[in-house]
Amino acid sequence: MEIKKFEHQAELLKALAHPTRLCIVNGLLDREQCNVTTIRECMHLPQSTVSQQLSVLRSKGIVEGERKGLEVCYKVVDERVKEIVKLLNKYDQQG
Repeated sequence: MEIKKFEHQAELLKALAHPTRLCIVNGLLDREQCNVTTIRECMHLPQSTVSQQLSVLRSKGIVEGERKGLEVCYKVVDERVKEIVKLLNKYDQQG
């Protein structure tokens, strides 16, 4: 097998492997879209931390932000990530 073809998939999984990023993605899937302030308040984290983690998710094409007035609303746009997180949640609920 050629390992090169798995590099992109591995990068995607690395981005999701951080608990804060995984929590952000999960929260965005629950709400469909959300701004940084709401994410920060839900997670009880500094805005800089949330922004930094969103930056990683954006750079991997997992989330996109849409400006609405003075704020940016984020949503998950990668369908593979949606399925991965749903699968993780399914198995987590099963115990």
